[in-house]
Amino acid sequence: MTETPTVTAVEPGPSPEFDPVDLAAQLAARLCHDFISPASAIVSGLDLLDDPSAQDMREDAMALIAQSARKLASLLSFCRAAFGSASTTEVFDSRELEALASGVFAHMKPSLAWQVTPAALSKPAACATLNLAQIVGSALPAGGAVTVRVVEAAERFAISVEGLGTRIRLKPEVAGGLVGAPKGDAMGGAWIQAFYVHSLVKQAGGQVAVDIKDDSLTLAAWVPV
Repeated sequence: MTETPTVTAVEPGPSPEFDPVDLAAQLAARLCHDFISPASAIVSGLDLLDDPSAQDMREDAMALIAQSARKLASLLSFCRAAFGSASTTEVFDSRELEALASGVFAHMKPSLAWQVTPAALSKPAACATLNLAQIVGSALPAGGAVTVRVVEAAERFAISVEGLGTRIRLKPEVAGGLVGAPKGDAMGGAWIQAFYVHSLVKQAGGQVAVDIKDDSLTLAAWVPV
């Protein structure tokens, strides 16, 4: 059985109060930010097709539209599951989760290795796994390798997402948000996803931990089965 690496938890201190309306607005803004890039690229491709002076770029325009449409579809499917609204089911097939994660990583620089032992995950474990994978992948802008591991032991799902590469960049507000700290003066787009993971895992009775080194990043969580 694959062991989950030990990570160092970051303690944020007492949990502050948050405005749920503001949190919802920040989460909506974050999702819109993710979707606007491929959507705008599709529109740009359509504009090229409509431009009589750019007919020599028709193949490029079609390629841009196709690539951007696939990226948008992958993001939409991923986010519906990652933020818990894909269905009313409380159990997610691990193979379907792998397909969702692979769809998003197809448009990211790091590679993805999926080492999830349980055949199915509870909704909190599934959402946490997808979000942590995306966060780690986003922290490797120069590329690298992301390995997602989940094991079931002692009536817990133990989740570990490890990123290896150069120029690892995990924003301080993301590291803080994962353990429940407020965003402070930082922009909320990156923080809100991290804080969502913290809130989801905490509500399920679990905990999130962060370990950052020069060439590696590990985000881990556990939730009751």
